[in-house]
Amino acid sequence: MPIPRKTALLCLLLAGAASAQASQSLSLPQALDAAFARNPELAAAGREIGIADGERRQAGLIPNPELSWEVEDTRRDTSTTTVTLSQPLELGGKRGARIAVAGAGQAIAQLDLERQRNGLRADVVQAFHAALRAQTALELAQQSQALTERGLRVVQGRVTAGQSSPVEATRAQVQLAQAQAEVRRAQTQRSVAYQALARLTGSPLASFDQLQAANLSPGDAPSADALLDQVEQTAEWRLAAAQVERGEASLGSEKALRIPNLTVSLGSQYSREDRERVNVVGLSMPLPLFDRNQGNVLAAARRADQARDLRNAVELRLRSETRSAVSQWATAMQEVQAYDRTILPFAQQAVDTATRGFEMGKFAFLDVLDAQRTLIEARGLYLEALASATDARAQVERIYGDLDGLSNRLNSRSNDD
Repeated sequence: MPIPRKTALLCLLLAGAASAQASQSLSLPQALDAAFARNPELAAAGREIGIADGERRQAGLIPNPELSWEVEDTRRDTSTTTVTLSQPLELGGKRGARIAVAGAGQAIAQLDLERQRNGLRADVVQAFHAALRAQTALELAQQSQALTERGLRVVQGRVTAGQSSPVEATRAQVQLAQAQAEVRRAQTQRSVAYQALARLTGSPLASFDQLQAANLSPGDAPSADALLDQVEQTAEWRLAAAQVERGEASLGSEKALRIPNLTVSLGSQYSREDRERVNVVGLSMPLPLFDRNQGNVLAAARRADQARDLRNAVELRLRSETRSAVSQWATAMQEVQAYDRTILPFAQQAVDTATRGFEMGKFAFLDVLDAQRTLIEARGLYLEALASATDARAQVERIYGDLDGLSNRLNSRSNDD
């Protein structure tokens, strides 16, 4: 019984939808969006902003007044009752100093979140490209297995025809077993790389089975001098500078604490014996004879000096890491280009030539095996060069953030100039 045309079309659509659902791909922008939205460590870092906001709000509050009630002579007819309202008055700019410290804390929370976003971005880029290389390594391993299977078929045909020794068939079988083992290792490595990428995106399991990317290359390395001109704009340097500002604000706060507060009291006193009510006014202030907060002032001054030293150390480290990463990136990309343009095409050509020559009886099977090993080794070194270039780019983005956005900003500034 023929199937109706509409029913057949519906079946095709359902099959296509099921296939699309079963095979889910992931691109780098999608991985970054998922990581920024769902990564728990980044979410925890974002909570620091709310914590800093609460500390800033608390720092701006003035001290609460104090209400006291006192009775002298508990006998009913001769007792004296005093009710007093006291208000501490902060002197020496303590409140403003606290606000300055809390405000620096807010800036630090924002910059630390930006720094962690850059770190997460670098981790995702690194993990994505590692997974992409693992995916490519599996494809290359499968291609190598296909090559060895082809070689085995050719050898078996020549052995059957009496043109080759059975030893060559044994070698071909060993080569095939090694290629099959390499495919299994590549499958395991791809699964591990996928899982590492999924964890960074906030997912316990990898919901994708394919990565989308135009190519494996991380692109050309930028100019080291152009990056070094932007060191003081990086989140890590600005965070170190904000730590210096907070250290100086903390020093000002500790200095303000050297000045004692003044407490103003206003109350009323009633004597049952005299049947008379009198007003009570008082002022109180501690005498800074021994404790003038000198120890805390000294500690805050040393912490401020320490923060400045750490800022200088951060700048030195960022400049050194920038030069090293850019140099590694440029060198690795030269290797990648050499493999793309020369080594891999010639290695593939050598395999094809040796295989055809063996089929025609011009070469020995050892020549085919040697050409295949050379191609497999070249492919592995090619992936290692790509890994080195990608790791260097991730290190640069860990410092400077999104390099594409940075390039656009630099280009717009040069056009304005």
